[in-house]
Amino acid sequence: MMEDLLSPGTLMFYVFLLYSFVTLIQLGYYWGIFSRLAFFKKKQKRNDYQPVSVVICARNEYYNLKKYLPQFLDQKYENFEVVVVNDSSDDETDYLLKTFTDLYPNLTVVHFRQNLNFFKGKKFPLSLGIKSAKNEIILLTDADCRPNSPFWIREMQSNFFNDTDIVLGYGKYETRKGFLNKLIRFDTLFIAIQYFSYTLAGLPYMGVGRNLSYRKSVFYKSGGFVSHYQIPSGDDDLFVNQVANPENIRIEVIPESHTISTVKTSYNSWYKQKKRHLTTGRYYKIRHKFMLSLFVVTQFLFYGFFILLIASGFNFLFPLTLFILRLASALFIFKKCMRRLDEKNLLLYLPVFELFFLFFNPLLSLSASIFKEDKWK
Repeated sequence: MMEDLLSPGTLMFYVFLLYSFVTLIQLGYYWGIFSRLAFFKKKQKRNDYQPVSVVICARNEYYNLKKYLPQFLDQKYENFEVVVVNDSSDDETDYLLKTFTDLYPNLTVVHFRQNLNFFKGKKFPLSLGIKSAKNEIILLTDADCRPNSPFWIREMQSNFFNDTDIVLGYGKYETRKGFLNKLIRFDTLFIAIQYFSYTLAGLPYMGVGRNLSYRKSVFYKSGGFVSHYQIPSGDDDLFVNQVANPENIRIEVIPESHTISTVKTSYNSWYKQKKRHLTTGRYYKIRHKFMLSLFVVTQFLFYGFFILLIASGFNFLFPLTLFILRLASALFIFKKCMRRLDEKNLLLYLPVFELFFLFFNPLLSLSASIFKEDKWK
């Protein structure tokens, strides 16, 4: 009897049962969570123009500010200001901002020296920018970003009703030729699919500072970045993780509301950027870490059990059917989300990039925990 239970055929049957179970969990993520973005319907928006303060932190960003800052200052919106925090720049940023200040009355520049920053990273200069802002609605982006339309401010602020404290936008990367560009854009897209979908499922856990808006009063009420000042990164996702709840947050995904960022052109620079971003996940709330980890673990087991079953000679029809079902679901939902976020030419890379990040992200997280970085630039 014991020999029958331990026979190779019986063991592989148990593996198949486990494979079926993790496949169901994966299907649950795609159809129960990620489909919320895929089939997202626009909610009611405001038609009036609330005062908005756009806040941008910049360190040695002369060329990016020269190209992109006018696109923020020239937004088709009635009542807004742009606050640029010049964080210890030693290039020509000071001169450029002085020139722009003479041309644009809605530009405010905040200068401060690095030796005044007693904390690591971007959070202290960003806090100064928020403090200097005149308006209740704060709209954040980066110096290497540009708005995707002259109506960016209008579309983002139109989601602020009396019960709304946070609005998540999409910060995409520019499309260029090459494998690295597709890798970066895929990673950015899949992360966005997750945080948008979790928000729609009532589990908001992060946003990205390239396109993020919240109320100034909520920033002060929650203590700003005080609870995680010791962490160089996380001015966006950790803040959202701290203050967001199912009732006080909305998303905006139409193309006019997107920002477009300058994309990294070398693997080394992207690696450093990615490593810095991964340092904050361990500080998320337990329920968020559990949900995110469960997806990755079952994703790993899904591929692992499939390879084991095929290699063992188990009847390939059953595991292959589940594999195709899960792959077809992922491709369908991913394609719908791509259309929702106006991304192109990434669908066929899904199986390859999925496997790549399945191994790459854990290794990068381990590297980030050993070799810590103190600077945001």
